[in-house]
Amino acid sequence: MTHPQFALPRLTALLKTAIPRLLEGVVAPLAVFYTAFALLGLDGGLIAAVSWVYIGVAYRLVRRRPVPGTMVLAAIAITVRALLGWWTGDAVVYFIQPELGTICIALAFLASVRLNKPLVQRLTLDYIHLPQFVLKHERMRQFFARITLLWAFVLMCNSAVSIWLLLHNNVSTYLLVRTSAVAVITGVAFAGSVWAFKRVLSRMHAEPAA
Repeated sequence: MTHPQFALPRLTALLKTAIPRLLEGVVAPLAVFYTAFALLGLDGGLIAAVSWVYIGVAYRLVRRRPVPGTMVLAAIAITVRALLGWWTGDAVVYFIQPELGTICIALAFLASVRLNKPLVQRLTLDYIHLPQFVLKHERMRQFFARITLLWAFVLMCNSAVSIWLLLHNNVSTYLLVRTSAVAVITGVAFAGSVWAFKRVLSRMHAEPAA
């Protein structure tokens, strides 16, 4: 007797679920910030970005809808960024702020593994429904712990590269090179994570059920 079979949804179905949440929780706050920053300055940009994220969280809480993990992480990052921005008002510190927020998120990833509540599991459940027998399997528990450590490292690496580029280049070069470097690092990590996830599912299917 083998474990019940479970297969990943099609990529198109995953993208249909993931893209709106990524746009709302990650892309939109950045777009709101840069728009308000161009029109109102640094303080206006920070107020607009913080307001966007927390209004979104409050809306879901009022409607009793689940708050996506990406939105929780965005709220943490934007809060750190806003506090530092209002405190310093410095241009270099302004660009470093997102990286400090990313470092805070990476530390939260590490802490979640220590607490046996890996954040990658919560983020995955924002986009994919996993049955309880999959979540409770020891292989899957180990997978989420290890992949959370991997993404903590990826986030730290992205921040280190970004801060180095900011301190050694002008702003235009920084924005161009940073975007490309972060996209490559994140893309490789994402592809590796999906491959590892499928591999774990395959091994689970091959095991005899208890």
